[in-house]
Amino acid sequence: MTVLAGGELLTGNMMSLPIAWFARQITLYSVLRNWFWVTLANLLGSLAVAYFFGHVLGLTEGAFLAKTVATATAKINATFSQAFISGIGCNWLVCLAMWLAYASKDMGGKVIGMWFPVMAFVAIGFQHVVANMFIIPAAIFAGALTWSQYLPNFVAVFLGNAVGGAVFVGLMYFLAYRPNAESVAQQR
Repeated sequence: MTVLAGGELLTGNMMSLPIAWFARQITLYSVLRNWFWVTLANLLGSLAVAYFFGHVLGLTEGAFLAKTVATATAKINATFSQAFISGIGCNWLVCLAMWLAYASKDMGGKVIGMWFPVMAFVAIGFQHVVANMFIIPAAIFAGALTWSQYLPNFVAVFLGNAVGGAVFVGLMYFLAYRPNAESVAQQR
């Protein structure tokens, strides 16, 4: 929804900006700077939603609290390598969804193109760094987990999502669709 509405989601930028870097259109510094600021913005938005809607309003309390805590606990109890590989799988699917949305000409096509890969990552239980920015802090605000428990998960999933987006989708599509040297020379 963020992407359809014109916003920036870190995991999508983990694919699209490396493609521009592979094509030498931007610097690595530009990629990392964008990832930093978008991570911060996504984190602040997720924390606000988790706190105000989840904790204060109570949408993650009561009957939902047990599921929220169980989900968050399962995520932080994954080993670093499990969380990293889960992050790769997640963003492989998320970025395929983004690629399908980019290819579609109308809103309906974008929604349908994004729906199946996103639902697949959710059904499989892969870890998404931005989704975790909501679910784990929601459990923290409920007093079930701590920030120090969250940090290793954040690092592992962030790195896994970066590899999934930049390498498994971004690099592969860049290599598949890059212009050959002759056509680039003709454009100049």
